[in-house]
Amino acid sequence: MTTSDATGARAFGLSRWSGVTLAALGLAVALAGALAYRALTEAGGSNSYALLADAFLHGRFDSPTCFDIDCARYMQRIFVIFPPVPALFAMPLVALFGPDTSGFLIVSGLLLAGVAWTWSAIGERLGLMREARIWTTAAFVFGTPAFYVTLRGDDVWFFAQIVGLLLVSLAVLASLDRRLWLAGALIGLAFLSRQMTLLLAPFLFALSRPQGSRLIAFDRATILDALKIGLPLAAALGVYFAYNWARFGSPLDTGYGYIAAYPDEARRTFITFRMEDIGLFSKDYLLFNALHLFVQGFHAEFGGRYMTELVRMDPMGTSLFAASPFLLFAFYARRDARLLAGALVIAAIAGVTLFYHSNGFAQHNVQRYALDWLPALYLLLLPALAGASDRVDERLKMFKLLAVYAFALNVVAFGIAGVTKGAI
Repeated sequence: MTTSDATGARAFGLSRWSGVTLAALGLAVALAGALAYRALTEAGGSNSYALLADAFLHGRFDSPTCFDIDCARYMQRIFVIFPPVPALFAMPLVALFGPDTSGFLIVSGLLLAGVAWTWSAIGERLGLMREARIWTTAAFVFGTPAFYVTLRGDDVWFFAQIVGLLLVSLAVLASLDRRLWLAGALIGLAFLSRQMTLLLAPFLFALSRPQGSRLIAFDRATILDALKIGLPLAAALGVYFAYNWARFGSPLDTGYGYIAAYPDEARRTFITFRMEDIGLFSKDYLLFNALHLFVQGFHAEFGGRYMTELVRMDPMGTSLFAASPFLLFAFYARRDARLLAGALVIAAIAGVTLFYHSNGFAQHNVQRYALDWLPALYLLLLPALAGASDRVDERLKMFKLLAVYAFALNVVAFGIAGVTKGAI
């Protein structure tokens, strides 16, 4: 059988693993093409971060209108409630072309390219060979929610996530390089983009520990390391408290409690009703969120009299490990202090969001809130593919197959969303 397989491969001039690589390349090109198409056809006037950037440019915090339903109406003024840092990334566009500008998808694509470079560098720091770095970077870019939030970067929620993901990724790299002041500053900026990333700080500290050092110690060097990460993060917290106070009169009032009062009746959804009747956080959301995060499979909805009409992709998404099965390589994570710290912060962030009123709606074939802790999980699985050995080669082959499967699911999901004219 081995001889026959080798003879067949020579006859076609292509081995099965070359075919896997070509399939991955084709699917990645298709996804990149979809991003390019959406960038070229972006209409503008849809990303509320443009309004917040315009407000900053004019020395105020409120806006005359809002491009989406997740704004706050407070004291007869309208506020884009989301954290401020993504607006700084939008500011050059808005300064040049005004608040109705397009171009957010181009910016999002550039941010994703930065994410790709960063994870390639992280892989190099962890000892991955060139082929493994290429595959793990491609998997992170095209096979996780990273690509989806980039593809929809013309909306406020998704733009915040690709900004936050780049900042977290850079913070991970800085921690591995023991550039602790920089790591603290970057995770502080990430917190000012996506609040839950604040909880990644202990994991960054664990990554920064010198070889052979204890995770918890009270010597001078360890305390100084903690302060180098903690002080910039404390400064970011101070900025956020001041920002809240300037907008809503209290450092702890983020404005999320006023969202339900903003949209008119025609634009209200089950999210609005949840916030009005149940609240931002509740145990009532736990089962729904847990099943979608861990269990729900790829789901295209059919309708019509005979249930033969393709209606849409499920806007609640696909579970993380069903959509990105290569993440199961975290099973091979080394049992050390990094794993302990990573498991704790993942449990903390994911645990909080399981009680949140939204699981990421609307989303197709992803669980996008997982991006807040996914860098920690991905960092833990990468060492399983480090070095050059027969064991690593076998693991990498399986990783390739699972990554290509994830790429294909995204192509199908985004194709269905496009054909049914659903939001991509």
